[in-house]
Amino acid sequence: MIEWLGHLPLSWLRAVGALLGLALFILVGSRRRVVLTNLEICFPDQTPAERRRLALRTFVAFAQAWLDRGWLWRASPEVLRNRLLLKGALDELAGDAPTVLFAPHFVGLDAGWTALTQQVPRSFTTIYTDQANKVADAWILAGRQRMGGRLFGRIEGVKPIIAGLKSGAPLYLLPDMNFGPEESVYVPFYGRPAATVPSLSRFARLSRAKVVPILCKLVPQGYEIAVLPAWTDFPSADMQADTARMNQTLQTYISTMPDQYFWVHKRFKDQPEGWTPPY
Repeated sequence: MIEWLGHLPLSWLRAVGALLGLALFILVGSRRRVVLTNLEICFPDQTPAERRRLALRTFVAFAQAWLDRGWLWRASPEVLRNRLLLKGALDELAGDAPTVLFAPHFVGLDAGWTALTQQVPRSFTTIYTDQANKVADAWILAGRQRMGGRLFGRIEGVKPIIAGLKSGAPLYLLPDMNFGPEESVYVPFYGRPAATVPSLSRFARLSRAKVVPILCKLVPQGYEIAVLPAWTDFPSADMQADTARMNQTLQTYISTMPDQYFWVHKRFKDQPEGWTPPY
């Protein structure tokens, strides 16, 4: 169904996505409450009405990006080049220096990966989490591997990822979600402790890699994928401080497009002792 919709003109597809997002906002009450809870924690100065409008825009952007995979993973290379605009500090992607790409969970994350693997003459890697639904899993894997690149399963461990970095393959890393407390540190995210994997600091330190942020924005023409300058003085000798810096910097990125962040995720599900999970 999504692949069929991908043949529609982009403006029509985005209209369908807006209707789908509205329907999900109305009908999926459990996930709506997650989004509103996240927004209440992160934007306490907004009124409930303002947060509700932001939540609706979040559902719309999420639905539109999901339907966009119908063309993102099937359209011709020419269509992709017309709809995926790489911009910014593109010189950071040149050469073969070890590079970790910090790609936060904005709705355009798959557009960013596709643009990089199609338009940049380097071999990229990323980390993949298997989906419970095997049909969906196969579809997602095929889509993400369409333009090349290597997907490492989490069970493969750290060694092949570090080897890839040292060989010159940039790592497209999305470390800003709650993957459980076992390998996480608690650092502030909008002032509340959030279980956060310190992998950005760890991979950069182990491979002596620079960290280059990649911000993927859904726009009417498709997506803009902004490459930002590499961070300075990162990583440090303090992995927890590095991870806190990552979350603090992420907040500035979110402020540029708050409706496109993954507020549907239970970011504060795990809490340190003495804190009650908010959901």
